[in-house]
Amino acid sequence: MIFEQGQRIVFIGDSITDCGRRDSAAPYGDGYMSLVQAFVTAARPDLGLRWVNRGVSGDTVRDLAARWQADVVDERPDWLSVKIGINDVWRFFENMPDAAVPLDEYTATLRTLLATAVERTGCRLILADPYLIESDHDDPQYVMTGDYAATVATLAKEFGALHVPVQAAFDRVLTSTRPADWAHDRIHPNLAGHAVIARAFLDVIG
Repeated sequence: MIFEQGQRIVFIGDSITDCGRRDSAAPYGDGYMSLVQAFVTAARPDLGLRWVNRGVSGDTVRDLAARWQADVVDERPDWLSVKIGINDVWRFFENMPDAAVPLDEYTATLRTLLATAVERTGCRLILADPYLIESDHDDPQYVMTGDYAATVATLAKEFGALHVPVQAAFDRVLTSTRPADWAHDRIHPNLAGHAVIARAFLDVIG
């Protein structure tokens, strides 16, 4: 187990992290973050860990930058989990090019945000891939998402962060299932899909 007594763990990201944490499923949402929190708490209730969900549906890395001070730095995390990039890519395929985030901007912005968090809070980092639940690896959105996931893996090495390979986790389950078994739109998982993400986190955090 990577966590220590009384530590504060902040998760930030888009709708996959949000999952109703601001309304019907407060405070953790009903997605992967809630599952991770529940299983870690069940395994080590003695640690008295404090959990914070700061996911916001629809966010790109630009949106994270706009709220980074309030939702990350001011939260003073001991551990910060960042999972962002799906909307940055998806907007290209929704005919919303102005809202999409090119790879070079995504990389530079995320690098700056991570550096700011570490410098101002001393937190450790957990970086999770953006993904597409798709069996066809020649699909243009899958290919582009892979480039953004590769950036996350690179930044994880650069910052000495833990890396959660979410895309690889979905690729494994798709060898015997269909994308529709995990999400209706290849993006927003059902409960089993969130469990795939949560299991990838748990494998990394021990």
